[in-house]
Amino acid sequence: MAEILPESDALPRAVALLDAGAVVAMPTETVYGLAADATNGGAVARIYETKGRPRFNPLIAHVCDMAMAERFAEFNALARRLAEAFWPGPLTMVLPQKPQSGVSPLVTAGLDTIALRWPRGFCTRAIAELGRPVAAPSANSSGRVSTTTAEAVDADLGSRIELIVDAGATPVGVESTIVKVDGNGLTLLRPGGVAAEDIEAATGVRLTRGAKSIEAPGMLASHYAPNANLRLNAGEVAAGEALLAFGPRRISGAEKAVAMRNLSETGDLREAAANLFSHLLELDRSGAGTIAAEPVPQSGLGEAINDRLARAAAPRDS
Repeated sequence: MAEILPESDALPRAVALLDAGAVVAMPTETVYGLAADATNGGAVARIYETKGRPRFNPLIAHVCDMAMAERFAEFNALARRLAEAFWPGPLTMVLPQKPQSGVSPLVTAGLDTIALRWPRGFCTRAIAELGRPVAAPSANSSGRVSTTTAEAVDADLGSRIELIVDAGATPVGVESTIVKVDGNGLTLLRPGGVAAEDIEAATGVRLTRGAKSIEAPGMLASHYAPNANLRLNAGEVAAGEALLAFGPRRISGAEKAVAMRNLSETGDLREAAANLFSHLLELDRSGAGTIAAEPVPQSGLGEAINDRLARAAAPRDS
């Protein structure tokens, strides 16, 4: 079972676990989050594994101040106005991600945008001590109600994690509002702890609703597909194809692949999840017209990996 520590005593232990690639349940002002180092793909994969999250949806990267936020995203004048009005607080902004930001592609689900939030309280102190952002979706099993107390986290996830930081009931109680900043426009992607009317009043910009693509948590799935065609459960590699491999054994014709990346030489699904988006992108850059993907087991994180591969392979006009 998880160790439960009051927030007054938990900071050294929580930071040590985050630094080691573990997940830690900790409070924010909205709900309790399941936090992991956002720059560590294996740690982020543990979030999905712990939650039983069925798809690699985008996650929110939490930062401790504006200086950290600006290391990972581009802020225009409108985004800065929002930050001045609502940070720290229950507002998440979806912004253009800076190139080579260092955030794991599992956090952004392969998108060129990043969802950022500067929360209040213990979570921010832990991020500042760690020196890196943390990804932190709600600390509950996928499909379950978000948790607002340490006791609720323990009842749901206590057998799967090492530490729960107890700060009592969270004051907001609902997830953050998510807004995409696109030039001089604002799109409401998820209602939450900051009222839409307050955002409009602070910025003088009317929120657009009804986003047409999936760009943030709380939406059904993310959109990522390589330029190359993706052929799933391949039994052989054809001439001119790239190969997305998995495990120690290769399919027929692997030696003909114009490029190859192995999600996990040992068949470890957590490692495979951490490598998925970056390996797809590298193979896409090889110039191959088609990427042949070896079969990945459907168990555990394999369900999420196969879900993402299926979406990447879907017809482009669907």
